Amino acid sequence: MARFSKIQVITAMKKTGMVPVFYHKDIEVAKNVVKACYDGGVRVFEFTNRGDFAHEIFGELNKFAAKECPEMILGIGSIVDAPTASLYIQLGANFIVGPLFNPEVAKVSNRRLVPYSPGCGSVSEVGFAQEMGCDVCKVFPGDVLGAGFVKGLKAPMPWSNLMVTGGVKPEEANLKLWFEAGVTCVGMGSNLFPTEAMKAANWVVITELCANTLAIIQKVK
Repeated sequence: MARFSKIQVITAMKKTGMVPVFYHKDIEVAKNVVKACYDGGVRVFEFTNRGDFAHEIFGELNKFAAKECPEMILGIGSIVDAPTASLYIQLGANFIVGPLFNPEVAKVSNRRLVPYSPGCGSVSEVGFAQEMGCDVCKVFPGDVLGAGFVKGLKAPMPWSNLMVTGGVKPEEANLKLWFEAGVTCVGMGSNLFPTEAMKAANWVVITELCANTLAIIQKVK
């Protein structure tokens, strides 16, 4: 069962403005990354369903977060079907993210009041997702759609909460572009986890990168 309510999840997304997106098959690496992000001020974290036995890693990671990072809201990404969403909800996922919009995932999530952020690439998709109870829609792929898409959508639909993923960098110019366009928050993957830092298990680098990025977001929001 999710430890955080739907309102708590959405509020944290809006307040911090950033959701790290990460996957690793080694549970110890995953634990260290989550803790490093937490120490840097991150409060919403998306682990992705990308490798074999990813659900087993997530289950252990969620238990770890509950104990060592009590305010961390851990969710699951890369979900494309309802059975997989149900599996992760059973493992305590606090929110569900997908690269596409699947109404069946929305039904499963809504039954348990777990936020579902589907990937949407058109105004109509965002509209349909909102009709199905999706409070925060994921603009994906962000590097293809661009900030102009966000700004254009927000003009006739200003109530929309949008999380862009893809094409987001921990740089002021890039973040300012997205937030001025009207995003609620950004999802960020590899740019938050430099290859050299990961290889060297230099978790402090990730903590500092998260802290600096969150500071920039508060400045440009």
